[in-house]
Amino acid sequence: MSESLCTLFYDGRPVTGPANVPLIDFLTAGGLTLPHVCYHPSLEPMQTCDVCWVEYLGELVRGCTLKSAEGMEITSRTEKAQAAQHEGMDRLLAKHELYCTVCEHNTGDCTLHNTMADMHIPIQRYEYQRKPYVKDHSNPFYTYDPDQCILCGRCVEACQNVEVNETLSIDYTMAHPRVLWDGGETIAGSSCVSCGHCVTVCPCNALLEKTMQPDAGPFTNIKQTLKRPMIDLVKAIENSTGAEIITGISVMDMHWRQPEIKRTKTVCTYCGVGCSFEMWTRDRHVLKVQPVADAPANGISTCVKGKFAWDFLNDKERLTTPLIRENDRFRKASWDEALELVARRLLQIRDQHGPQSIGFIGSSKASNEEAYLTQKIARLIIGTNSVDNSSRYCQNPATKGLFRTVGYGGDAGTIDDLQKAELVIIVGSNTAENHPVIASRLKAAKKHHGQKLLVVDPRRHEMAERADLYLRIRPSTDMVWASAMSRYLFDNGYADKAFLANHVNQVDEYRQSLAPFSLEFAAKTTGLSVEELTAAAELIGNAGSVCIVWAMGITQHSHGADTSTALSNLLLVTGNYGRPGTGGYPMRGHNNVQGASDFGCLKNYYPGYESVSDESVRAKWANAWGVEPERLSLEVGSDNFEMVEHARTRQIRAMYVIGEETAFSDADTTNVHEGFTDLDFLVVQDLFLSRTAQFADVVLPGCPSVEKEGTFVNTERRIQRFYEAMAPLGDSRPDWRILTDLAARMGHDWGYTHPSQIMAEAASIATIFAGVSYERLEGWNSQLWPVKPDGESTPLLYTDGFTFPDGRAVLYPLEWQPPAEAPDEEYDLALNNGRMLEHFQSTNQSGRGGRTMSLSPDWFVEISPQLAAERDLAEGDWVKLTSRRGSLEVPVVVTDRVAGGSLFISIHQGKPGINLLTGEHHDPVVNTPAYKELAVKLEKLSREPHPSPLPRHNFRYGKRTPITHVPVEAKWQRDDYTPPPAQEPHPEKF
Repeated sequence: MSESLCTLFYDGRPVTGPANVPLIDFLTAGGLTLPHVCYHPSLEPMQTCDVCWVEYLGELVRGCTLKSAEGMEITSRTEKAQAAQHEGMDRLLAKHELYCTVCEHNTGDCTLHNTMADMHIPIQRYEYQRKPYVKDHSNPFYTYDPDQCILCGRCVEACQNVEVNETLSIDYTMAHPRVLWDGGETIAGSSCVSCGHCVTVCPCNALLEKTMQPDAGPFTNIKQTLKRPMIDLVKAIENSTGAEIITGISVMDMHWRQPEIKRTKTVCTYCGVGCSFEMWTRDRHVLKVQPVADAPANGISTCVKGKFAWDFLNDKERLTTPLIRENDRFRKASWDEALELVARRLLQIRDQHGPQSIGFIGSSKASNEEAYLTQKIARLIIGTNSVDNSSRYCQNPATKGLFRTVGYGGDAGTIDDLQKAELVIIVGSNTAENHPVIASRLKAAKKHHGQKLLVVDPRRHEMAERADLYLRIRPSTDMVWASAMSRYLFDNGYADKAFLANHVNQVDEYRQSLAPFSLEFAAKTTGLSVEELTAAAELIGNAGSVCIVWAMGITQHSHGADTSTALSNLLLVTGNYGRPGTGGYPMRGHNNVQGASDFGCLKNYYPGYESVSDESVRAKWANAWGVEPERLSLEVGSDNFEMVEHARTRQIRAMYVIGEETAFSDADTTNVHEGFTDLDFLVVQDLFLSRTAQFADVVLPGCPSVEKEGTFVNTERRIQRFYEAMAPLGDSRPDWRILTDLAARMGHDWGYTHPSQIMAEAASIATIFAGVSYERLEGWNSQLWPVKPDGESTPLLYTDGFTFPDGRAVLYPLEWQPPAEAPDEEYDLALNNGRMLEHFQSTNQSGRGGRTMSLSPDWFVEISPQLAAERDLAEGDWVKLTSRRGSLEVPVVVTDRVAGGSLFISIHQGKPGINLLTGEHHDPVVNTPAYKELAVKLEKLSREPHPSPLPRHNFRYGKRTPITHVPVEAKWQRDDYTPPPAQEPHPEKF
């Protein structure tokens, strides 16, 4: 949007506002309305609805095509313009059966209804005719009703050019045009990923959430046998009295519904993208999730989980009261009894065995404020730095690589920077499934702006399919590839010499360390050809701006910190830090895994990454907390990995685990369970009786984010507020309140009555949060750390130097070290593992209610066609996978997503799950388990084949139908199309 102003004349009235913005938005900002239906501010103009006609320069023009400019004279009230507007609306109503008072969508959000009411349409001029299609219920989350579809194309534009899943289309040449999924009539089995974009932008009830049906209003939950006669009766009345009386009733109904519907801004509870949206609730029923253009990370975008996977909120297995273990069984307890027991036992164990005998695991799904209290209890009350979070399992290697080279443990810029880059390199990240909204932004940048995409991954996922260059690398060899790129760029004149000279240390030492990393060595090690490697290096060297995206495919290895360092080194060699469209972007997996670390749930850092072993830092925090420095430990604590290990050796006697499924997620399940069994005392605070909670002595029922207030930090360091959409279920409590009450029982009554007070305390101490406040985070506002005292954010890091004393980055020399576990003669296959779009982690949340699970309910292993032929395996055959630690049985899916002896299995289904096979080999620098280094042998079983391990209705079988825009020209070119204001002989088709 341009910041220059202009004045135009609308119906003779001067209107002043920003120049070069869409006319409809310009008028809306000025308090004026131009009737429209197909236009949406987050979409390109589609020109399909024929409602927004105006006269401009003596011609009828669709208003959605105009942008504001100085001196424009536009009229909308001439006889010709109004006739065209009404004709356009009449044509829409010919395709849509009006039964608004009993329609679930008449909640104030129906563009068609609201525009029709504003235009005072006297009667439905064209007789409504049913289409020869049935309502599609085949998707578990939403329905499509062709009889209600007005063919505006909003859904198509959103799918093709915002989500860029490229599933939806409209064929205006059909005898009865309708929305198509991969060119067909059924949602199930198409490439639709259930992101919900289409439902969000639909201007009527043609696409509608199933959760809106039938309980959205006072008259909507009526059986069809009664509803149908009511509709027919109303239609008969309308034809005799005119539409406005009936419209008046529906407008009143719309207003009757408003007090019952609560709209609450919240932030998604799933991945680290940080999508925010409105949650519409009626009592405890989630009607829908409605994203808005003002959402800073996602705009109107969502994915299947953020849009639809909220059934867990009211699940019958939610914990609603504290539980205490007695005689190896749980009994219900009061909060007083439970908290008194926890306080007493923790203090007893501290006093008897010392502060280091207790470990805390904070939640990467809880709020920043709750992470802060977790580490405050550990450090101030217990006296230990043994506090950690799930970033140990995924992102600590990436953070270490950034600490080594550039100084901050977070993304270098924002999602906008990713979109601006000339080249995006995706390494070890299945972005389209793990961070789908960011993937949508990248797909859009590629489709519309020519962004180049280089993907390096053993598995051919969607982003690999879309890449300009895809390198199917041998697992665990990415450090070699990245270092070979750096050497090639130095050797061939692509290194940014000026940037290196002015901003980077250890350049000569680093370059000397690259001597072993020739293209020939890289080819031998990675399985790539010299030609492929050369093409990748040339792509990088010739790009004006580069971003690198990586995730667990890099970090979950025995040398993930080194590989992350190599990637950051590569960016420094090419000068790709500190400018728009540059930098390193390790994708954060959980909604607040970044915030949990930022706010101190790490063994070696206070909130804001201030070292626990620095005496001046300790003095600062002790002073802020009102204690003598000696009360706080200078000793680095134990992390997640070490806590479990130390539990088995009795060094750790008690643990407090908040919102983490450690018993499912930590490597080598057998050893983890032994460690938990050996603890003297275990407290678990969670929503469900998780696998971890089953080992507990006390279980405390916490609340999900929509039942409390707080803040999260997303993958781009963006801090956002979320608000309470509904009261806590039963006697469950917000985690910050539980921790505050527990601290009081342990002799530290901090008196917090709202999370804002906790944030204010953290911001007053930790330098990088200095200007963070709830007031500055109100509504859709956000802040990106580091935040200056005056509240100014830092969207792009390193614009004025790097986070080292001299302000210079560091090129960090590395040596190649092979993986700790690799295939051999006995365990001859590499079992890769990771997430799937429709599931999340242990499925404790996403798996509730059955809807997301229905997309892929069963566990399976992907094998290549080559391996299937070698081992005489067909789709659905059962196999036994055995590692050096355990075995499991699953059916096979034969797919070219994997190749050769590389397999893939999800981390979600099947409990105790994949960690029956994984081992305790880990990155020695950060203690992250090497989940991805998993060698197995495969044995075919003589069991009846599974009929459909990946159901045929799953989106992975779909075939996308890409188009550049809604093909409205095809409608205009039809012989039977007549432009408004003339009447149309076949309005039901257009």
